[in-house]
Amino acid sequence: MLDTFWELLWYTLLVFAFVAYLIILFHVIVDLFRDRKMSGIAKTLWIIFLVVVPYLAAFVYLIARGSGMAERQIEAQDAAKQATDQYIQKVAGKSSADQIADAKALLDAGTITQAEFDILKSKALS
Repeated sequence: MLDTFWELLWYTLLVFAFVAYLIILFHVIVDLFRDRKMSGIAKTLWIIFLVVVPYLAAFVYLIARGSGMAERQIEAQDAAKQATDQYIQKVAGKSSADQIADAKALLDAGTITQAEFDILKSKALS
């Protein structure tokens, strides 16, 4: 199959080029679907272009829309981080200080008694 060193080198180069293309292709496709400003028709045309002339289309996309790819990726990461932070805050609940402040506000409003406040405070501190 691979009789000489040069055939092995050529085969390795081809495999490398194919894997590199696949990585670029996945990034381009993800960016296409991440872009909310681009119309569906434009996205479809890019996909067809990627299928018909794969390497050329990928390089043209990187040249034409490369700077926006980084911006859209940063926006997606920021949105994911905000969603994660909101989920953690929701699940974690309030801090002990917040719970004591809420109980103190209830005590000051006359909603709870001093004994109930002390119970709530001890629960928050434990």
